[in-house]
Amino acid sequence: MIAAICIGVWITGIEARLVMLQVVEHRDLVARATRQQMRTMDAAAKRGDILDRRGQVLATSVSADSIYAVPSAIEDPKAVVEALCGAFGDCTTKERDSLIERLGKTRAFAYVRRQVSPEQARRVAALGLDGIGSIKEDRRFYPNKELAAHLLGYVGIDNRGLNGLEFTYDAQIRGKAGTVLVQTDARRRAFSRFERPPTTGSTVELTIDEYLQHIAERELHAGVVENRAAGGTAIIMNPHTGEILAMANEPTFNPNAYRESDEAGRRNRAVQDLYEPGSTFKVVTVSAALEEKIMAPDTLIDTNPGRIQVAPGRVVTENENHNYHVIPLSEVIVRSSNIGAIKIGFKVGAERLSKYVGLYGFGHPVSRDFPGESPGIVWRAEKLNDGGLASVSMGYQVGVTPLQIVAAVSSVANGGEYIEPRVIHAVDTDGRRLLIQPKAVRRIISPDTAAAMTAIMEGVVSAEHGTANAAQISGFTIAGKTGTAAKLVGGHYSHSEYNASFVGFLPSRDAAVAIVVVIDSPHGPNRYFGGTVSAPIFRRIAEATLRYLGIGQTINPIPPVLVARHDDSVNGATTVPSASIGDHAGSPTVSLVSDGPPGTMPDLRGLNARDALRKMMRLGLAARVEGSGFVIAQEPAAGAPLDAISVGRVTLARNPASHQEQARP
Repeated sequence: MIAAICIGVWITGIEARLVMLQVVEHRDLVARATRQQMRTMDAAAKRGDILDRRGQVLATSVSADSIYAVPSAIEDPKAVVEALCGAFGDCTTKERDSLIERLGKTRAFAYVRRQVSPEQARRVAALGLDGIGSIKEDRRFYPNKELAAHLLGYVGIDNRGLNGLEFTYDAQIRGKAGTVLVQTDARRRAFSRFERPPTTGSTVELTIDEYLQHIAERELHAGVVENRAAGGTAIIMNPHTGEILAMANEPTFNPNAYRESDEAGRRNRAVQDLYEPGSTFKVVTVSAALEEKIMAPDTLIDTNPGRIQVAPGRVVTENENHNYHVIPLSEVIVRSSNIGAIKIGFKVGAERLSKYVGLYGFGHPVSRDFPGESPGIVWRAEKLNDGGLASVSMGYQVGVTPLQIVAAVSSVANGGEYIEPRVIHAVDTDGRRLLIQPKAVRRIISPDTAAAMTAIMEGVVSAEHGTANAAQISGFTIAGKTGTAAKLVGGHYSHSEYNASFVGFLPSRDAAVAIVVVIDSPHGPNRYFGGTVSAPIFRRIAEATLRYLGIGQTINPIPPVLVARHDDSVNGATTVPSASIGDHAGSPTVSLVSDGPPGTMPDLRGLNARDALRKMMRLGLAARVEGSGFVIAQEPAAGAPLDAISVGRVTLARNPASHQEQARP
């Protein structure tokens, strides 16, 4: 009886305990077991590539080893950390202490160091440490380093975009994460690993051209150094489609090592920095007067005596105290007259001028591709008194970005329509390619007004008394406007700190590109004027752009010199005559067949260094290069037989036009 009672009690106790474990506490125990036995983590997805408009890779993802640990399988954390740091070779005291703490905990997984170099991964593997392993992760890589760094942005260690287009289009580029499952036994030793691979994100094609981006960055950097400036921005844009072909900022940084740069170096000045545009804004004032038919290009404006009182106690003078006397409206732009712009602004009035300021895109973001874009600062019409209206008329007391300025002037270049600026050309997702179409937002001015403004702005560059003679390019008509604006320092306009700018488009009557150059605080030999600081940089960028795009001169265009070449074919017939370079004193010629007849030296003039070297190497010639820019002279001459030639020499220059006779209309 006693034995039966004991057995009954024992069975009842066991059953009660089983009910507690398998019914009452079942859910909690299963969750605890899962946490103890399995470790699940996300495997970062492979980010899609970012390409330029010609398919050149600007950003891609490469495999990198990340070192991980199973702390529960490590008996002596301190010794393991010492061995690991010996393999890494660059551990800090803080990192050592952190690793000892993490590896001393009883858990199934912990990162040791992510995205190590291949050499470090090899040294760690050679140690053969228990509880230490490696997994493959993707690391973002920018093959061109600083090229378009501010535009592209950068990616954090968790594979998420942190800035630039990497951040803006992170959801499309990032892809879908995978899963890594690590299982451990009762002693928490890992015995299996399961991986569900991630999916690749979308590939994004930009409107940026890698070569033009390089040109813009090279010339901007040279200009900033020459003028001892604090920084600058240059943008090349297609005024008909809104495509941004290049966006350069100085100073710059390397997105592969973005942590080594400061916040100022990573800031995209082109869309984030506000500045008072100065005289470039007079394009808005004058075009408003023409569109509203308040004035005509030949309307006379009295600017005597070179000064005007716009408010009690406030007098505005011409630059350097000039007095332009009585001039037509067109000369207000050409000579950049402050007094003339103010009198035009008074005629237009606060209501109508504010309307055109908004139509030209100032006061609000202009592109969806830049969520961090500054909207700018503009006055509401009811807030503009006489002093404010005078300031806005000549480009003060308004805050704009370089992108807003080039987009506004592009509206004049394309005949009066505002086209939304953009940097996304297409998106490739799962084999489908979505092409982004240009977006015409609104019409600002009529084609007639745009044509009149173009003719006026041509005088800024070509007229003897224009403010941007330094922007001239032989054989081309250019329309543009200079800007020189004092900066606010301590609540007052400085007499030593300025923003020097130039914005223009060319060829002016059928614009291929619009370009803006803004230089911050120049202190070099060219002083601080837009015409002496920014216009030369504009010219160098424009020259290279025209040659790269293959745009022929528009002033007295010279027809190509054609030389017939008759090569006997197999059947005795002659081939179709082709073109070659002929000597034409003082005139540029065009080679329609640049390689020339077989066995002869091709014509290399006008090519960049890379293309010239490539052609000479294909011919088996040792190449010798002098200078930088584009080929202006070569040895041997085009057409010379290659039988006894082993060395080819080319001379390059940034400004090939300076070696030709300047063409005049």
